Amino acid sequence: MWWSKNRAVFFAGLFFFLLVTVPTFAQREIQKGEKSPFKDRVYFGGNLGLSFGTITFVDISPLAGVMLTNTLSGGIGGTFQYFNDSRFPEGDNIIYGGRGFLRNNVFQNFFLHSEFESLNLDLYNPRLDRFEREWVPGLFLGGGYFTPFGNRGGANFTILYNFLYDPLRSPYNQPYVIRVGFFL
Repeated sequence: MWWSKNRAVFFAGLFFFLLVTVPTFAQREIQKGEKSPFKDRVYFGGNLGLSFGTITFVDISPLAGVMLTNTLSGGIGGTFQYFNDSRFPEGDNIIYGGRGFLRNNVFQNFFLHSEFESLNLDLYNPRLDRFEREWVPGLFLGGGYFTPFGNRGGANFTILYNFLYDPLRSPYNQPYVIRVGFFL
């Protein structure tokens, strides 16, 4: 069922993955026995999403991370999203929240990713027949591919599964989330 609905997304992701799979430098790592200064272990990045038309969607999700060991990094991030569906009179929603993540580089450009997210959004309460703001948690596990550019920058392609997905409360339309992000 998932496959039949999301075949185009899968092939677009696979195409992007193959497109960025070129000879690259390794991900930023701390060499064993090396004591790198904190400023060299910190990185910044995030995601930006834009869509305009009948459905308008704006996503700004910055993050900051730090290399904890030679392969493990962790960090925090924020999320601000604006959603408007012009087909419905109460079709807009402002979503905000935060997340914490851990990422482990398992091969040269491949990583495992875990993340806890909590988003605040308007949800319809059928008992009271009105919208109310609620916090909705998400627990994401998955992996991805990192392609560096320059000495400190790079791009990530990540596929995650939300283990706390609730179709009635989640801001995502399915438990699978595909992200493309950039880092400096």
